Amino acid sequence: MLRRVVSTTSSESLRYRLLDGRYRIESRIARGGMATVYTAVDTRLDRTVAVKIMHAGLGDDQEFAARFVREARAAARLNSPHVVAVFDQGADDGTVYLVMEYVPGTTLRDLIRDQAPVPPHRALSLLEQILTALSAAHEAGLVHRDVKPENVLIGWDGAIKVADFGLARAVSATTAATATGGLLIGTVSYLAPELVLNTGADARCDVYASGVLLYEMLTGCKPHEGDSPIQVAYKHVHDDVPPPSARVAQIPPYLDALVARATARDRDQRPTDARVLLHQVRRVRSAIESGLPDDVELTEDLTPRLTSGPVVDDDPQQPLLLPPPRSAHPEPTLIVGATRGREVAVPVGVPTGHPTGAPSSGASVARSAGSRSRRRGWLLIALVLALAVAAAAAGWYLGVGRFTTTPDVTGKSQGQARALIIEAGLSFEVAEQRYSEDVPAGIVLASDPGPEDRIQMGDTVSIVLSRGKERYAVPELVSLDEQEARSALEVANLEPNPVLRYNDRTEAGVVFRMNIADGRPVPPGTTVTYYVSEGPRPIDVADFEGSSYEAARTALKDLGFKVEQVREFNNDIGKGLVISQTPNSGSGFRGDVIDVVVSRGPELVAVPSVIGFSPSGAEDTLEAAGFEVRVLEDDSYIGGFLVVRQDPSSDGEAPLGSTITIYVV
Repeated sequence: MLRRVVSTTSSESLRYRLLDGRYRIESRIARGGMATVYTAVDTRLDRTVAVKIMHAGLGDDQEFAARFVREARAAARLNSPHVVAVFDQGADDGTVYLVMEYVPGTTLRDLIRDQAPVPPHRALSLLEQILTALSAAHEAGLVHRDVKPENVLIGWDGAIKVADFGLARAVSATTAATATGGLLIGTVSYLAPELVLNTGADARCDVYASGVLLYEMLTGCKPHEGDSPIQVAYKHVHDDVPPPSARVAQIPPYLDALVARATARDRDQRPTDARVLLHQVRRVRSAIESGLPDDVELTEDLTPRLTSGPVVDDDPQQPLLLPPPRSAHPEPTLIVGATRGREVAVPVGVPTGHPTGAPSSGASVARSAGSRSRRRGWLLIALVLALAVAAAAAGWYLGVGRFTTTPDVTGKSQGQARALIIEAGLSFEVAEQRYSEDVPAGIVLASDPGPEDRIQMGDTVSIVLSRGKERYAVPELVSLDEQEARSALEVANLEPNPVLRYNDRTEAGVVFRMNIADGRPVPPGTTVTYYVSEGPRPIDVADFEGSSYEAARTALKDLGFKVEQVREFNNDIGKGLVISQTPNSGSGFRGDVIDVVVSRGPELVAVPSVIGFSPSGAEDTLEAAGFEVRVLEDDSYIGGFLVVRQDPSSDGEAPLGSTITIYVV
């Protein structure tokens, strides 16, 4: 862009700021020359919105702020599903902002970078949605002025929305825009020549930018490149946009003509607004979907006209009328008129009147009188003969002379048929186009009147032109829900055949695959099978309680589960065996977590020595260590006053809670 804006507001300083006590700024989405866009939360309505915040400096200009408010209000009145909705606008402590609909997804710039060159039918489909948005604006008297890929948003559902209506106008209203200095508002690669030259802006500057978008989608390149923005702007004024077919093969001539018409440097040659261009785009898309390699009439209609003066009519359907060429030697033609009550016939192009020159002597006067008498007689004879010939010619013409027969143009191309019909003195028109499985596109199927039928000279012969085989492009179904996919196929005259399949990566109810590639032309009524996700496939959960942990872990992972282990001491379950499992029945899905408790075996503790203790003291010591105590009399028992032996002995470990036997004497 030819613009320079200095910003002193950092994105970090705005993050989490609450604008007007309502919009809480979250993360930055994008940054441009005039503004930065953030996601924000509308705390009043609890929804995510996009907030465009003008850079510091623009917001300080009171005149700009007022114009910005007016343009925002105008944009908010636009009612189109392809226009980013404007919810609110305001200023908070010098920060001028605009609140808009948040459209999660990508931009046309991302699509061009990743997928260009885009197939013609896809490029025209995208452009149709863009032009629908611009048509709504133009009908409301609003010109965008900054149509560019970055301002065309593509939602995750594939829907197109155009953003930033009115912003360029709000800025340019307070800024000079010239070819030699000042500020050019708009991305220079998409500027119409009249914006560069500052000769006024209307809907046709948006038409020009749309044509550049189409060129860039078709080729992956911008039409004009340069080392500096000024050089690019100069080329917009002085160089035509080249035909896309110069870069990409298989571009039909009528698509080249559409780009040329939309990007004509003389704006009077362009469609008057987006609505007119949208009509032309639909005609071209229909021709492409019909598989026409060329359509002479369509190409002629769309090709900009070379004129020495201004074009008075922008209607692409109205041909330019030129006077017929003059012949250097016109054929004499009889003109019948009236002289003193008599009809006379004078051949046009044949000299009339008396010869120049004077008689040489007085005697010649008598001879002249005689000569005049003889000439009068001959003149009367010639006049009678001429009248007779004229009467015969008129009778012939009024009888059979004004009729001819229709030439046989069946099987001819449109151009050949036109030439034959005009050569026969008749007018030519294409009445309709029909699909045909047998006759190639552009070939005449029939005419009215039919071949050799009698027709009056100058009357019109209407022909029926073949559109070739009836084919419809398979729409893109992946990522649509089942009902949307069904509707898209029905619109395309195709038969839907949904098939339910489990899919781990696609949400239930969403199409994840189709059996025919999108964009492929197929006959009407073709059945298109598309696969609708039922979500992840459920997996039966097996119970591995009592099994070894390694075997349980391997089996669960093979089924697709994640395993998390917890190890615990257990006196009853051997070390390394599964104590319990959660869940241990029912079904789950790939990636679900199964919690497994694994035995560490019994907890071993040191056995304290109680030999020499009294029986009660020994019991207290062993119970404090976590053991059960059993008291037995030793073989040398004399009264049970002293512990003389224990089992197990004090030099080892025993499971916590196990029984220690002491022997007393």
